[in-house]
Order: sequence, then structure tokens, then C-alpha cells
Amino acid sequence: MLQCDCSCEVTGVDTHLSTMDGECVSLLPAVCEVLAASGRSLPDDTSLEKLLDWFSGLTEAGRSLLEACPCLLEFISAVVQNTATDPGVLSFTLRLTGLMAATEDSFVKLQERSVLNQVFHLQHWQEAGLWEDPCLRIGWIQGLKSMLQHPKALSFFVQSDFIDPLLQLQTDTSLFVASAANQMLAHILLFFQPVSSAGCNGVAEKEEEEDGGTHTSAEYTAAVTAISEYLKVSLVPKKYTELRQSLQILKLLALLLAPAGPPLSDKLLRTVADALEELVTAGCSQLTLPLMDVILAACSRSGADERVPDQRVSRLLSSMLSSNKPADLIHAAAAFLRRGHHSDIVHTARAVRILLLPLHIVTGQTLLGTNTTAEEHQSSVAEQLKCKTSCISMICVCLTNTPRITLLPSGVLPCPPDLIVTAVLSLLRICSGVSSSSSSSSSSSSSSSSAGCREVCRNVIGSGKVQKCALEALTALSSSPGATEKISEVFTVLMQYLDNPDSDPTVLHKSYQALVKWMSVCTDLSFVTDQLRQDLVEVVKKRACDMRWEVRDSTVEFLGHLAGVRVSMATAEEVRDASEVLLGRRCTTPLLKEALQDTESYVRASAISALAKTLTHSWRQGAAQSQEETEIVSRLLEILSEDTEGFPRRAVVQYFISWFSSRSSSAPSSTTSPSLLMQCVRSVLSQGSADLDWEVKVHTLELAELLLDKSFSGHRGYRKDSDAHRAQPHPYGVVSERTSTLHAHTEGAESDLAGVVELGVISALFCGLVDCDRPVGLKACRLLITLRDTVCPPSLGPLDATAAMATVSCELPGRGWGLEIRKTLGMKKSDITAEKSITGEGGDAASVSVSVSVCVALRSLGLDERLDVLAQSSDHVHNSPLSLLQDILTARAAHTHADTQPGQEVIVDCY
Repeated sequence: MLQCDCSCEVTGVDTHLSTMDGECVSLLPAVCEVLAASGRSLPDDTSLEKLLDWFSGLTEAGRSLLEACPCLLEFISAVVQNTATDPGVLSFTLRLTGLMAATEDSFVKLQERSVLNQVFHLQHWQEAGLWEDPCLRIGWIQGLKSMLQHPKALSFFVQSDFIDPLLQLQTDTSLFVASAANQMLAHILLFFQPVSSAGCNGVAEKEEEEDGGTHTSAEYTAAVTAISEYLKVSLVPKKYTELRQSLQILKLLALLLAPAGPPLSDKLLRTVADALEELVTAGCSQLTLPLMDVILAACSRSGADERVPDQRVSRLLSSMLSSNKPADLIHAAAAFLRRGHHSDIVHTARAVRILLLPLHIVTGQTLLGTNTTAEEHQSSVAEQLKCKTSCISMICVCLTNTPRITLLPSGVLPCPPDLIVTAVLSLLRICSGVSSSSSSSSSSSSSSSSAGCREVCRNVIGSGKVQKCALEALTALSSSPGATEKISEVFTVLMQYLDNPDSDPTVLHKSYQALVKWMSVCTDLSFVTDQLRQDLVEVVKKRACDMRWEVRDSTVEFLGHLAGVRVSMATAEEVRDASEVLLGRRCTTPLLKEALQDTESYVRASAISALAKTLTHSWRQGAAQSQEETEIVSRLLEILSEDTEGFPRRAVVQYFISWFSSRSSSAPSSTTSPSLLMQCVRSVLSQGSADLDWEVKVHTLELAELLLDKSFSGHRGYRKDSDAHRAQPHPYGVVSERTSTLHAHTEGAESDLAGVVELGVISALFCGLVDCDRPVGLKACRLLITLRDTVCPPSLGPLDATAAMATVSCELPGRGWGLEIRKTLGMKKSDITAEKSITGEGGDAASVSVSVSVCVALRSLGLDERLDVLAQSSDHVHNSPLSLLQDILTARAAHTHADTQPGQEVIVDCY
């Protein structure tokens, strides 16, 4: 049994580790004993990760684990000597050792006790037969990486001959181990490179000047040489099975070259330049993108002068952009364009022409101009496009990059940007089976090439993947120069797609998105003819009744998005909704009203949101409610009270939030009779606060917050929130013109408080305060604190506040939230009975509603203490290091009892 002589007693914790809880420290020896004696994994194997996270956090805070918890040292020794220990615990021990050795002082102490030699001794693990477990290998790598934070650790690493094993792990059968080895090699080369390597992490100059600095420099040079030679020898695969090794080395080079300083990056490039050229010449498709990553990383090196390596990199890039394999050529050009090296005009222009070549061939549009740079590849690309799989892949890569291409400087573009829009439209026509009128007009096309073009076109007809990609490109192209001149053609093609019975739901959805986007940039509405408007109305009506709910949902969303787009009329200085321009005045609302009855909850929710967007403009103008809107509100209240799905109910509350926000932003209502909105608010608050869905309840509290803002924004001391940002006014709050002195808790405040009580705001807040869902309780508590600080601030005094607000009371029901509030207030049953006898009411005293002063309740609910608890969340209790340590001990105790029944196992907290 492990005997832990842990000197970190509870009473001495503050001396060693002030941030560590004393009880945690007292449990640590027992936990170490459990882990050291474990012959199998813990019930929750993530507990070791959590424990290591805790130790890492303490170390990052500048504390020494070795000084604070000497029991860890004995734990490490016990684990290393017991080869029967669970591999997970062994891996944890290796990582913990590296973490403890991350500082020089701790490293020296561990070295003096031969702990590091014992823990990281490779032969020991191999002879014990444990090295075959990837868990141990990755622990070995990560432990060493944690330790390699200072020169002494590097010396230990090099002198222990760990470089060769680490290089071999580059091609480990486990991808996780191989990736960790890659990261480790990059860390060694980058972290320890000389400080003169500008902009890179490295050993400080002061450290290099200290005794041993020269030795460390020699160790680093040895590491760089060994790694560079390995890269040179292993980069080019001798056979197909070695491709994975080449891939790993390319990943490592890409990690190194961009952040490396000139000395390191130049050495690496000089060493592997020949091998890179050989790889480029070999034309291995699987290595195209990794090769481009390396070349582009070399191109982006900061501070590099014009030297031989840079000339070779440029040649490598030119070779990649001249590949004889069309697919590799397209992918290389796309990779170059994505990295944004637009200052390299020559290669940028070449990449653009390569990427436009497939679109040029398929559509027949002359996108390459008179430049012949890409024509050398035209025949090979055209041949490759005859293969359906390759064709679709290459076309999609081309389409993805077209928006980026149109935004490049005109000097690198072979054609006007609007011609690219035309080509995408032509491609969409071809995909839908409609021949492009320009597909046979290419001046460079012969009869044979036209036949080849027709063969290529057959590959994209009906291709949903190409259609989706083209529609996404078309949406993005709306912001390209000169694009709006094509808006009439765009709408024609999109209408064809919306009307096409073969269009799948996703294609229709993206067509709607494109239509809205192009409408939002439209400056000339002359193309909107009565015929187009009529055709679009018919299409939308048809799609709103589609058998597929996804199509109905997209159609309803489209109507809402379109209503949110405001367009300027060319003939007059007038701004109108895009839905009104395209669909007329009497189309949208009836369709959305009908969608409220849809059988699919997503459609109902989308219809409610779309109605809010559609009616926002009339709300802001303060227009009188129509009979249609009254019927809509009636239906919404039905949904809130009866719908079995949460999405529509959430949307209903958000509808009223949008409505109230829009009306609040206009001039306050001066009518004597309450508006339809205010008539509904009480019902929405009542039903929403009692909903089973926590998001509905949170949205209900947001509505309550708007009502508080409207009533109290002009009062002294009122602030929107009670959190760190509470000083910022609500964007929809109406600031009263009355001065704060007139609102110093006089009749005005009392009247406003009575108003929000009458609307049910206070009841909704009290209900939310005792809700079982933390987000609900937290928001309600913050709003109640804001209200308390406004109507009965501490400066007024308890008696003054009570007297000032004596007439403002709130009903507390005898069940549910009302009963919980009563308990919190300490109201006794005898008090309720007495009030019952005064009022002459009968029945059970506990079920009687009672009145309580709002101000008294706000002062007596302990809101500040409750806020502290709610803000902490349950994590501070259940997911603490103390809980973790206790769970490890409890879980192990349960597993040592033979009478533990299945299903009674202790589950360790996961956080």
C-alpha cells in the first residue's frame, strides 16, 4: 500500500498553495493511493483528465505542485514501479510528471531524485510490454512537451536520445499519437529557436547568456539537424504505403514554416527543397493540398529576404499551378486564392484563370479573355469534365471561389465581374435542363468541342450539388461590382427554379435566399412588372401548400425575410417593403395567417416570426388594428395556451416582444382605451410564465422587462439590468421628460408600479424567481432587484418606503409559485387565516389568495443573496475539485465491495 507522507497539512495550506482548498489537500494522499493501486480504469475515465486540468490550473497560477503536495512524488514512484497499473493511470502519471517539471526548480529536484529518468525511460516501458498501448505513448509525448519549457529540459531530452523515437512516432498507427508527435516536434523547433528569430517564442537572451546557454544552443542545433535530416530523407515516399509518412511530414512543415524565424525556416527549406521539388514533379494527388499548404506557408514567411530558397518556393508554386492533372490544378489554384497572396499578381492571375476554366468550358461564356495562360490546360480539363464525378467536384470548387474572384483588382481579372454572374446563371439554366443561349457562342469552340461541351453539360443536368453550390455563389455574387445590372436575369432564373416541380427542398430554400439577397441590393425596380409580380405570387402560393413541410417552411421564412427588406422606389422618394413591391399588398399576411394552422410545428413557428416582420412597419407607424390582425392575435393566444410544441409558443411570445418594442419606439399612446396589444399583455405574461418550456419563460420575462423599461425609464435610480452592464438604457425604453426630482418615489412611481402590477408583470417576476430552471430564476431575480432599487431604494429607509408604496400590493395565489413566495416571506398559516376571516372568505386557508405589499416583498425576499447563488450555478457545488476527489474515493470504495449490485455503481461528476 502506498504510504503518502504529505506535509501539506490543512493548517499549512495557505503557506504553500493559497488557492487550494484545505479539504482537497487532505483528500489528495488517499486519492493518490487509490490511483496507484488501481488495476483497472475508474468508472469515469475522464476523471483523470479533470484531475490533470486542476493541477494545470494551479501550475499556471505560479504554484509549485512539488512543494505543495510532496505526496505526488511518492505517487509517481509507486505507479512507475507497478507495471500492472492501469494504462490510463500510467499515461496520467507521465503527463503529471512533465507538468511538475515545467519549471527549472522543480525539474532540478526531480532530476536529483532520478524521477525523470525513471518515468520517461523508454526501454522500461518497452520491456514491460506497455509501449504497445497508444495511451502510454501519447502520455509520454505530452509529458515531455509539458516539461520542455526551459533549457535544462531540452538538454535532458537531447541527451536521453529521445529525438529518434519521437520521429518514429510521426507515423504511429494511432492518429492521435502521430498528431501529438507532430505538435511536439514543432514545439521543440519553435520554442527553443534563438530570440533573433523575429516574432517567435524562444529562450530569452538572458537565459542564453547564463552558464549553460552555449550548451543549450548546441543541443538545439543538434535537434534541428536531426529533425531536418529526417524530413529530407523521409519526405519522398519510396512506395505507396509510405504516403502517410509524407503527409505527416508535410503537415509538420506547414506548422513550422509560417511562424519560424529566417534562420530556422531557411535551414528547413534548404534541407527539404530538393525533396519538395521531387514531390511536386511526382504529381501525387493525395499530397496536392498538403504540398500547397507547405508552399504557401513558405511564401508567407515574415521577414524573409529575397534569397535562393524564396526563388525555389516561387518555382514550386508555378509548378503546382501548371500541373497536368486537372483536378490537382483546380485544387492548387483554389488553395492559393484562399490564402490571399494577392500581392503576387502573376500567380493570382494564373489561379483565377484556372478556376474559371471549368465554368468557361461548361457554359461557353468567354471568361478567359484573350489571355492564353489557361488555354494550355483547356483540352485536359475538358476531358476530365466528361467524367461525372470529377466534373461535379471541379465545378463546385470553381463556383465556391467565384465571389472571391469578382472582388479582386481588375488587373488580375480576365473578364468583367458581371460576365461571371452571367456564367453562373447559364450554369443554373443548364442544371435545370434549359440550354444556355450562349453555350454555343464561344468564339473558341469548334464543332467537336461543342459536342464535348454538350457531353459535359449532361453531367451537371439535375445535379442537386451543383445547383446548391451555384445558388450559394449567386447569392454571394450580389455584392460584386456591376452585379445589379444582371438583376432581371437573376430573377428570371430564380423564378424558373422556384416553379420547377423537380427542385428539391434545399434548392428551393437557397433560391429564396438568393432572391432576398438580390432584392436587398436592388437599386432599380423597373424590372418588377405586373406579370413578374403575378407569377411570383402564384409560385409562392403553390409552394406554401407543398406536401413537403421543408418547402412550406422555407416559403414562410422567405415571406418574413422579404418583408424585412426595405427598398427605395426610383420614381419617388419612398421606401417600401420588398414584399409589397414583389407580391403586392394583399398576399403575404393571408398566406402567413393560413400557415398558423399548419400541421408542422416548425412551419407554425416560422409563420409567427414572419408575421412579426411583416407587421413591424405598420406597428411603428401606429396604424389602427385591422380585423385581420385581431384574428391573428386571437390565434396566437390559442397557440400559446394550447400548442403542444415549444417552437410555436416561443415564437408567440417573441411576436409580442417585437410588437411592444416597435410600438414603444414610437410616440407613447395617448388613447384613453387600452390598445389590443396591452389587452393581450396580461394574458401573455400569465400563460408564458406558467409554460413548461424554459425558453418560453425567459422570453416572457423579456416582455416583462420591456414593460418595466417603459414604465420606469424616467425614474431616478432605474437601470435596465442589475449586472455589470446595468447602466446602459434599454434601446426601446421611453425616457420621460419629467425630471428625477419629480419621480423621487412620489405619486408617479406609485402609479407606475400599480400599472405594472395590474398588467401581471410582478406576478410573472415572482413566478420566475422560484422557477426550477436557473436561467429563468436568474433573469427574474435581476429584474426584481432593479425594480426594488427603483421603487424602494435603501436611501428611503424601510418605513418610508413602506409608507410611500402602502397601497400597491400584489396577489399571491395559495398554490404554485404563490405558495413558494409565501414561504420565502415567512408568512404563517395563521396570518392567512386572519385575513380570510376579515374578508369573509371560506375554504381551505392555504388555497386563499392573499395580498402583500410589493415593496415589503421586494425587501424581504433576500434577492441579493438569491442572486449570488443563482449566478454561481450548480457547478460550484457539484463540479468542484473537492467533488471530483470525493467521487474518485467513493467510486473506488464501491468497486471494492463485492455486494455492490449492478446499477449501483457510482458515476463520477463530469465537468
